[in-house]
Amino acid sequence: MKFSRFFEDLISVYNAEIEDLRTDSEGKDILKGRLLEKREQLPFLLPMMASNPEMLAVAFHGGFRFMNPLVMESLASKEANKHPSWSELSKTVKLEPWAEKLVQIVLKDAGGEAFLVTAACLEYLNKSNKSRLASPSNTLEEDDSDENEDDGSEDLKENGDLDGNYGRHGRDDGDDGDDYDLGEAGSEWLAEQGFDRKD
Repeated sequence: MKFSRFFEDLISVYNAEIEDLRTDSEGKDILKGRLLEKREQLPFLLPMMASNPEMLAVAFHGGFRFMNPLVMESLASKEANKHPSWSELSKTVKLEPWAEKLVQIVLKDAGGEAFLVTAACLEYLNKSNKSRLASPSNTLEEDDSDENEDDGSEDLKENGDLDGNYGRHGRDDGDDGDDYDLGEAGSEWLAEQGFDRKD
């Protein structure tokens, strides 16, 4: 997933803020209690909404359900001036009942709509990152990638498949003939290993 500079800067700070709230000095998990405190403090934190949105956004941790991940992934790639309105985004985001009350408080502020869009996207990125990290296929891919780090990536770059614009590394840019043919690559690799080509 490609992040805009806006979200690239914020997501690490947001994740760090959640991790900071997660445990006490003895290492006990106290995230729920600290999130309740943040939610109670939200009206007093509103002045920080524009300068430090991640400080308020954690109050919404666990409060969003995402109906259309593609909308959220598209949002994550946009700079702040290109974000949709909250009223538009809220059609694809469901709120937990406790979060609806917080949304009403935030919307009273002039920057409330923009903040809610940011908070929803930060929460989506946090959840999707945890899903990817917990995925069994992810651990297998990581193990394989360590062993095969140099097995043809330069060749792929020369053929344009790692430029981030199409194929499995991005979005397809249409049928313009410059896509890398995986079947052909597989045949070439097998031939290099001493197998006969299938033609």
